[in-house]
Amino acid sequence: MADFGVRSSVSDLRRAALRRPATTGDFAGAGWRIPDPDLLVRQHDGFAQLLTDLGVRVDLLPAAPEQVDAVFAYDPAFVIGSGVVEFRSAKPVRRNEGAELVAALGVPVVGKLAEDSVMDGGDVCWVARDLVVAARGYRTNQRAHDQLRAWLAAEGQELVSVDLPHDRGPAHVLHLMSGISPIADDLAVVYPKIMPVPLLQLLAERGIATVEVDDAEYGTLGCNILAVRPGVVVIFAGNPRITAALRARGVEVHEADASELAKGDGGPTCLTRPLLRA
Repeated sequence: MADFGVRSSVSDLRRAALRRPATTGDFAGAGWRIPDPDLLVRQHDGFAQLLTDLGVRVDLLPAAPEQVDAVFAYDPAFVIGSGVVEFRSAKPVRRNEGAELVAALGVPVVGKLAEDSVMDGGDVCWVARDLVVAARGYRTNQRAHDQLRAWLAAEGQELVSVDLPHDRGPAHVLHLMSGISPIADDLAVVYPKIMPVPLLQLLAERGIATVEVDDAEYGTLGCNILAVRPGVVVIFAGNPRITAALRARGVEVHEADASELAKGDGGPTCLTRPLLRA
């Protein structure tokens, strides 16, 4: 049985790659609030241990020296059923991360984006087991959508394109998954203010209920939630309202201490590159 392959955002996460955080580099230039480096590493270790305790085989990759954003392993590549697709970042300092991550994963390569294409993993997710949604925005363009759509179609998967709002502009990192986290096949957490209307309509058409994050907890990454399996999730500590709302719906919520990890504006999903979901 292959030890790779992903066709869902919520099915049983069997194997995932994490990249240890760099402790030196241009944090301010990358848009981080300056973290405590020792605590940053300890919190990342704690996050990796939490996933391990939840039954995930964690491939812990070494830090990419001076590349502070490389800790967000979800962005540089995307694993589908037959292997990994190498992405190409629009952010110049992240341009080499795709090739470096793909080389470290040991997963068959389906393809890599062409030079005129840019895409971040944060702009792509499954909302159903046969349906991927991808966003066009300042980090991801139509040419990347066209290539990914072809690779997915070869596996019987559909890709639907939606457009992101301007929000706070190109200098601010806004991804599709800033506004949505699938929790189970019939449940997702959303921050409606930045959600594409066609995506909200698609969720309703598919019978996927939504739980809304408020403004304050959107700011503390309360909408960035990693599903380890349907109805079992990891969220950063400090988001009590969305945590309570999910538990009220029967969701098993695990909180990770992440004061320093959160200073790069990336949450549990951003830190995790799923390699195998059953």
